Amino acid sequence: MNSNYNICVIDDDDIYQFTIIKMLKSIDLDKEISLFSDGEEALEFLIDNLYNNEELPDIIFLDINMPIMDGFQFMEEYVKIKPKLNKKIIIYMVSSSVDPVDIERAKSISDISDYIIKPIKPGQLKEIMANL
Repeated sequence: MNSNYNICVIDDDDIYQFTIIKMLKSIDLDKEISLFSDGEEALEFLIDNLYNNEELPDIIFLDINMPIMDGFQFMEEYVKIKPKLNKKIIIYMVSSSVDPVDIERAKSISDISDYIIKPIKPGQLKEIMANL
């Protein structure tokens, strides 16, 4: 399995951030992990690195409910900058929300690969990374 992926976690839950980092490291997928507590911070990072493929993530794990800019607001802005990106970024929405409205909304956004209900399991993470 290729472990040369830049991974971005956008989630305001410190425990989730800690847990997903531990899981990624346990399966040797910790080349570069960027953590952001809200969508605005992550969006600024993407904009600052628009043409720097080495810094841009290969995959984003995005929460819905966050302060400042939530996951859906992030996606609205991401769609605007996506044409400027020279790199394909795979986005998974990872949330504790089981609300069918959230799930359908996420699935209706073509740039979101899938909706995963927290907690993400090591097997799911391995499968996601193996499919990159």
